[in-house]
Amino acid sequence: MESIFTLLHVVMVIINFLRINGTFCSLQGEPVYPQLSKDGDIIVGGILPFHRTWEIRNVSYVMFKMSVYVCFSTSSSLDFRAIQFSQSLIFAIEEINNSSSLLPGVSLGFKLYDTCSSTAMGVRMAMALLNGNDNSTLDEPCTKPAQVQAIIGETHSSISTAIAKSVGPFKIPLISYAATCECLGDKRIYPSFLRTVPSDYYLSRAMAEMVKQFGWTWVGALRRDDDYGNSGMAAFTAAAEQLGICLEYSLPFFRTYSQEKVLRIIQQIKSSTSRVIVAFVTYWDFEILLNLFHEHNITGYQWVGTEAWISDSTVSRLDKHKILQGAIGLGIPNTKVTGLKEFILDINPLQSAGSAIFTELWETLFTCKYSTKNNSQYSAVCTGQEKLSEIENEFTDMSLMPFFINVYKAVYAVAHTLHNLLGCTETCPTKKQPDPHTFLEHLKRVRFKTKDGEEVYFDKNGDPLAKYEIINWQTVEDHHEFVTVGFYDFSFPAHNRLAVKMVSIVPVSVCSESCPPGTRKAVQKGKPICCFDCIPCAEGEISNMTAVSIIGTSMTIIIAIIFFRYKNTPIVKANNSELSFLLLFSLALCFLCSLTFIGRPSEWSCVLRHTAFGITFVLCISCVLGKTIVVLMAFRATLPGSNVMKWFGPLQQRLSVLAFTLIQVLTCVLWLTTSPPFPFKNRKHYKEKIILECQLGSAVGFWAVLGYIGFLALLCFALAFLARKLPDKFNEAKFITFSMLIFCAVWVTFIPAYVSSPGKFTVAVEIFAILASSFGLLFCIFLPKCYILILKPEKNTKKQIMSKNKSTDVMA
Repeated sequence: MESIFTLLHVVMVIINFLRINGTFCSLQGEPVYPQLSKDGDIIVGGILPFHRTWEIRNVSYVMFKMSVYVCFSTSSSLDFRAIQFSQSLIFAIEEINNSSSLLPGVSLGFKLYDTCSSTAMGVRMAMALLNGNDNSTLDEPCTKPAQVQAIIGETHSSISTAIAKSVGPFKIPLISYAATCECLGDKRIYPSFLRTVPSDYYLSRAMAEMVKQFGWTWVGALRRDDDYGNSGMAAFTAAAEQLGICLEYSLPFFRTYSQEKVLRIIQQIKSSTSRVIVAFVTYWDFEILLNLFHEHNITGYQWVGTEAWISDSTVSRLDKHKILQGAIGLGIPNTKVTGLKEFILDINPLQSAGSAIFTELWETLFTCKYSTKNNSQYSAVCTGQEKLSEIENEFTDMSLMPFFINVYKAVYAVAHTLHNLLGCTETCPTKKQPDPHTFLEHLKRVRFKTKDGEEVYFDKNGDPLAKYEIINWQTVEDHHEFVTVGFYDFSFPAHNRLAVKMVSIVPVSVCSESCPPGTRKAVQKGKPICCFDCIPCAEGEISNMTAVSIIGTSMTIIIAIIFFRYKNTPIVKANNSELSFLLLFSLALCFLCSLTFIGRPSEWSCVLRHTAFGITFVLCISCVLGKTIVVLMAFRATLPGSNVMKWFGPLQQRLSVLAFTLIQVLTCVLWLTTSPPFPFKNRKHYKEKIILECQLGSAVGFWAVLGYIGFLALLCFALAFLARKLPDKFNEAKFITFSMLIFCAVWVTFIPAYVSSPGKFTVAVEIFAILASSFGLLFCIFLPKCYILILKPEKNTKKQIMSKNKSTDVMA
């Protein structure tokens, strides 16, 4: 219905424009006047929902009569929030006018109009701000500059979209403090729209990640049936699907829905199996919904909320039956503007800006009437001496302070842009209002800090930087308290954006529990992917069990801790502690590189699995080779007149490890640049199955990497074998020999097994070879030392180690 009236209004303007021949400007329809206003050199407009209802009156136009919306003032229709928003705007303007550093000598005025929460009225008020209410009889073209420099508003996305489309062609900026619809970021449709509140584009993605963090993969959704709810829920649904979250239902709701339609919504929620409801609604909707939920016993659900209601104490007061207990959601961070709260609560100055709205506010706040009649709903007479400090209601509540500050920032964005455009320094050389197009382009690029240090700027879509607090409703005695339990900040790297403390009780909301080992998922027909049955794995298929490599990595870390604890004891120092720690580090990497072989092959995993394996194993063998050479050199050093150890000291040991490893790195780089591994669908081995595997790319590259490892292992084995019978109580060469024997045996066996294994079994063979050789090195080289360090500490002495040959003490 509203859209019809809006269309008729536009048609009438066009018809009458054509009749007037462009030389006489005549105001069509009844003039509309601002609720609050103040003169100034440059005017800032405001469009706010001062009232929540309207009535339709018949108005005579030039050609025919038609109905238009007129705001309908009652105590229940006055919206305290709009008064708070307007107070924030006035506070910013008064502060700027009193500033000697911002727009010195230029005064800002304001005109604040009432949309009555109506799209049609919103467009009408926007036209009034652009054109004014004056008739013109001058013999000149019917054109004149816009009456305002910029417009602050509106609260609701649906009304903001209509206003933005109307003022966009004239390049008049519309800066909203609360309209979050992602659609408004489209500069092709809304070229002059900006906002100081983050877009739902960011909110929906942050909500999806938060829901995923709590393990809720099966959720329901309730959305307001307008631009805000539908666009926001569509964005959330898309983000949720990417994270593996399924929606059981997504239900629209609007306060004008019929009872039958509302009951269908109630019934669908009651029959659902999900225990989490994501709600893209406003506080208005909860005025109706909370009573319905209580009436139909819809309780025990985990509610996930948006910034539109999660930090709104009005909603928490409406929730008398604790339907929303434990709700969690994303809110706008609560920043600070010194003096704003006190100004909002000081309503007396409003009398000079708009006496009618002041009177209405006073009567509504104190439930009184300045002049009572027999049919008045108020029995008390207003004296004008009532005190706001003695009452507590929606107006005195400051839970929406982040939005009040958004209004403040919007006004300051206008002021800073004007300051720059007018060339102001100690004073402004001109007070002339800049043309809209120039002003809009500069406004998009404005960047400043508030007096309390918050930085304000717009991105390419006219949006601010997105930051959110994660707010949890915690019930204390008989009321809800808003507790901040985390944050989401889009200025951080993707993996660090979400930080949340897990609340004490987190419900489970999944369609199907995870399948146990030995079974696999089978999606239920006609249902989302989150709903599945668990059926036994077929013969030869791999069960998703924990990888053995984690055990090996853990054991390596434990041994490293033991060695660090006893790093100053003779047995650790005598076996080259620096190379020992480097060897343990490389062994941990060897265990971990087997994890890259698990899962569906991708481009990065195919490249990583072979190169990581090749480089880490060369690093490992290089350390063992270095330790073997040290043993040989140490015994050569015992000969009279020998000076051999100076040629293989700690520096040379490090350089040898680096050199051996660098050769493998260069081999891998050459392999990856010429013909890297890639994912491949193997249809050759089984007609009825497709095996996903990694194709080597260049077989020469793979065998060169493997051959180099084999060469170093054989060299190490040969040197260790030569040193195995050298005299010493604890000759490490014996253990290195045995470890290299196991290593070589494993990889010699690997080659024919790898070549002959079909399809998926090649991966299993390679993982087995990696783990077996890694465990062999770990056990053979380090377990004997750990045995003495922990169980035989009496042998961990210099005397014991040097008992056979005193000259063999080589300290690392």
